[in-house]
Amino acid sequence: MQTTHGWSVKFFGAPVETEGWQQLARKVRLFASHRFIRGQGLEIGALHDPLPTFHHAVVRYVDSLGAEERRRTYPEVADQSQVKVDLIDDIERLTQIADASVDFVIANHVLEHCHNPIAALHTMLRVIRKDGVIYFSVPDKRFTFDRERAITAYQHLVRDFREGSVAYDREHYLEWCAKVHNQPGEALSDAELERAHPNIHFHVWTQTEILQLLLNVRRDFGLAFEVEFFAKNGAEVVVVLRKAPTIC
Repeated sequence: MQTTHGWSVKFFGAPVETEGWQQLARKVRLFASHRFIRGQGLEIGALHDPLPTFHHAVVRYVDSLGAEERRRTYPEVADQSQVKVDLIDDIERLTQIADASVDFVIANHVLEHCHNPIAALHTMLRVIRKDGVIYFSVPDKRFTFDRERAITAYQHLVRDFREGSVAYDREHYLEWCAKVHNQPGEALSDAELERAHPNIHFHVWTQTEILQLLLNVRRDFGLAFEVEFFAKNGAEVVVVLRKAPTIC
């Protein structure tokens, strides 16, 4: 999780500086949380910034890394207070979470870090009950350090899902080196690339491609959900999906 600084936008025609826009963006997140988060559920990858919840919601925190490894991987927030992780698990598989056992899953700025985003969506839908919700946000690449990177094609994500993403991870690392750091990475081994860049965005989108991704996976893979909430929110997109009966 990294933040974007130094940008400004226009809001109803008037320029809004970063701090003011971030306050507005925070309110959008809070509104969606208040409106949709109920019962007992999970938040994945909360680090130092868990989503505030309401209505006495009970949240268990999940991460793929232990406390010390998280601080090494995310040095930009290592000195900040972080949530106490209740469960360490593969966030794309959630092997320790039973089917249809939680009311919600929260995953803010997680999907872009996933090797296999379609598999992650499958998993989050698997663990929530009927009528449960997935609350997630992803950065709009145009407002981040990813701005020079090509938008991830849907066919690329389907390939990662069907064939497994490990064989193609090197492509992601090399693009990250070239477009984000302006440094070639071809001379580095796969292990060296991963050590040098442990916290990359494997995939990048704008709000249009995120919506297309959701509609495509619902059509192509029969994922049973409705898009309850979809909002461009400053440098990110906030989405709430509700689990529906299986699509015929």
